[in-house]
Amino acid sequence: MATADLGTLVSTDWLADHLGDPAVKILDCTWHHASTNLDGRTQYRGRHLPGSVHFDIDNIADKSSPLPHMLPSPAEFAKKVGLLGISNADRVIVYDRLFGGSAAARVWWMFRVFGHDNVALLDGGYAKWQAEKKPAEMAPVRPEPAAFEAAFRPELVRSLADMKANLLTGAEQVLDARGPAKFDGSQEDVFPVKKPGHIPSSLNVPWGDFITETGAFAGPEAIRARFAAAGVDIDRPVVATCASGTISCVLALALHLIGRPAAVYDGSFAEWGLADDTPIAA
Repeated sequence: MATADLGTLVSTDWLADHLGDPAVKILDCTWHHASTNLDGRTQYRGRHLPGSVHFDIDNIADKSSPLPHMLPSPAEFAKKVGLLGISNADRVIVYDRLFGGSAAARVWWMFRVFGHDNVALLDGGYAKWQAEKKPAEMAPVRPEPAAFEAAFRPELVRSLADMKANLLTGAEQVLDARGPAKFDGSQEDVFPVKKPGHIPSSLNVPWGDFITETGAFAGPEAIRARFAAAGVDIDRPVVATCASGTISCVLALALHLIGRPAAVYDGSFAEWGLADDTPIAA
């Protein structure tokens, strides 16, 4: 059985000890759907970890797509993270205000998609940091631009065409990170769709099941047990999906913690549920 990846998560104590390290770059990735009336950038301006800069998944995205926060091109990603002061030599730490489920896990995945493995998520996020009365600041951070080179990894990303093909082959298990009511279509999804429900043959594995009461990630054995309870064979290929490619990255991260690879369907149900030729199960 694979062992846990000890570099994917960092503790609040570790990060507090490394706040002054010039090779450690901290990204506040807080993002909220418009329906919440919350704004990640506003929250960042109100209070953030010392030295952190805001990473907006709606800004570092493919602006030509009508779908929410789709992956940008490698060149666009490299340009924008370089403007955030990040180079290929840096240790990138990501956090948000929803224990990684809001957007930090997606940013973790994005860096890996573009070839940067030296990225970790702050375990417990801003809430744990704040509860421990660790330092925060209001002053905006204006980083010096840096040079970043991106190398795209297609094996970590799935497209609509890939997902349609998988319906025929069943080569990859499809795991849906949304809650049960959105999965079965009884609750309206956060993005408009023509037909509620889920991709046929997918398994419902809600992302919150991997987060403990403290907001930190569950341990490796608990992660394996949760996947097993949902009927997932972790030795088979996996692709994760959700509403818009954010919380699906929590599943990818959880699998990474137990040494298993996973791809993410970037368009997720925001794309699948709008297409005219996609089947739906409920």
